[in-house]
Amino acid sequence: MRVIEKNTENIQITMEQAQEGIVKEFKSLGSWMDKYKYVVELGKSLPPMDSNYRTEDNLIRGCQMKTWFCSRLENGRVFYSVDSMSLIIKGISVLLIRVLSGQSPEDIKNADMGFIDKIGLKEEFSPIRENSLWKLVNRIKSDADSYCNNK
Repeated sequence: MRVIEKNTENIQITMEQAQEGIVKEFKSLGSWMDKYKYVVELGKSLPPMDSNYRTEDNLIRGCQMKTWFCSRLENGRVFYSVDSMSLIIKGISVLLIRVLSGQSPEDIKNADMGFIDKIGLKEEFSPIRENSLWKLVNRIKSDADSYCNNK
């Protein structure tokens, strides 16, 4: 199974380009099981979060499995770090980071997350996993909004 590594050249791609790339990757995978395995492999590729950030304050409330989230603003761009006890949530986090990390807070706050529907994961997720996905998306957007308000 092929895992797409993050771009090592400093080329900024748009959120739309990142989403299109992800949709193409998932279309090339046949069955739901192939998609599921791919998300697990993505989860395995997520670098572990520094233990200093795995705190109660960084836990995403309402997720079934412990999931930690933190962000930082650098030069007008937001960067994310996520870790979870669930490989599926870690894999989804890789996809969200590919789309959103390195973008401006305003763009993240207003991001259309349509790729989530297009890759077909949502309809296969249990309500608990879907809840965790949206808790993470909402936290990402909330943090982006706080950076917009602190300009």
